Amino acid sequence: MKFAELLVYNEGRMSPAECAKEAGYETRPRQAASELRSAKKSPLVVRYIGELRAEVQEKYGITFERHLQELSKLRDEATKKGAWSAAINAEVARGKAGGLYVDQKLIMTGSLDNLSEEEIELRMKDILKDHKDIINGTATDVIEDIEVTEEPEAPVKSKNIKKLN
Repeated sequence: MKFAELLVYNEGRMSPAECAKEAGYETRPRQAASELRSAKKSPLVVRYIGELRAEVQEKYGITFERHLQELSKLRDEATKKGAWSAAINAEVARGKAGGLYVDQKLIMTGSLDNLSEEEIELRMKDILKDHKDIINGTATDVIEDIEVTEEPEAPVKSKNIKKLN
């Protein structure tokens, strides 16, 4: 079917409505494209579109191995031509694809940007002092018991503290 072929082979270049219009659906191409892509209204067309997409994916699809091979070829060609920057970029792209590089981004917010080194050290010491129980592993577990009284709006809470270490 012409619509399915146009849709699959021009994916990203033509809209479904444009494919329908070119396939001969002149009067309401947008509605025709919608109905032709509906499994309820046109199950055979939808199946054919799926088959075509599978063929295209198999023929032109990106697999990890193909991707690395192509980057390797580009690197080798760039090296032969003396295009060192392009060769290095291709090799870095291979490394990223292989998971050898991790992009890290540090986003600084708040007032730390404006502090001097001494002020930052002071703040860190304060944080360490304020949270020494957590850092040293002497945290406590707080268990709350609710005691029901005559008045349901005013329960009395008692806290049992149990040391974890």
